Amino acid sequence: MTLRTLGALSLTLVLAACSQTPTGRSQLTLFSDQEINQMGDQSFQQYQQKLPTVGGATADYVQCVAHAVTAQTNSGENWEVKVFKDDSANAFALPGGHIGVNTGLLEVAKNQNQLATVLGHEVAHVLAHHANERVSTQAATQTGLSVLQSAAGLEGQGGQQLMGLLGMGAKYGILMPFSRKQESEADTLGLNLMARAGFDPRESIDLWQNMEANSQGQPPVWMSTHPSHGQRIDGLQAQMDQALTLYRQARDAGRTPDCHQPG
Repeated sequence: MTLRTLGALSLTLVLAACSQTPTGRSQLTLFSDQEINQMGDQSFQQYQQKLPTVGGATADYVQCVAHAVTAQTNSGENWEVKVFKDDSANAFALPGGHIGVNTGLLEVAKNQNQLATVLGHEVAHVLAHHANERVSTQAATQTGLSVLQSAAGLEGQGGQQLMGLLGMGAKYGILMPFSRKQESEADTLGLNLMARAGFDPRESIDLWQNMEANSQGQPPVWMSTHPSHGQRIDGLQAQMDQALTLYRQARDAGRTPDCHQPG
């Protein structure tokens, strides 16, 4: 096979693997939902082996908020929700229907609406197939496609890389932040998702103000792949009218979540 033929075949494969996010943005998705879900399942199992989980009233509260949010996804997933004892203000959602929340986040997300902001954002990453996009991009540019190989076992550098690509953060995976486009997309989709669940989207502004106060400084926006807290707040405010309309419709329809945060 000539290089020209190989290049044409590669281009055909990439074009065939192009899809669109819920906002209409084109993305590369080389993997099937089943393959990506398997990666998410294995990563979540690995994470549970590294951190202790928390039960009782704290777990009930987080599960109440998470289930209200995921009920609006129409994904058919039976989402598994776990709370992990860790002081970092972090949460994640994984393909395959998994949500993890660190106890440290509950010090920043002060009520059910603010927690729903975070969970809506993380679930939106899954709904928009951002993990597939990131793993696909990595696989398409990496010699030997070691990301594919790491799906068979998560021990070692390859597994840490995969966990980072799936969006599990820096502590138990290599830090691979979602792109600015993906983050902004998840902000918009997540805001609408929490509003449809009956949570007050106006609290999203308070959540990011809390995040800013808790961050103890952050790099300039041009040095980070993430939008700054100020940019996030501006973006959320620009979408607020639509989110408030969805929120009022949800309340009128009887979706009034009442998740009790443990004292």
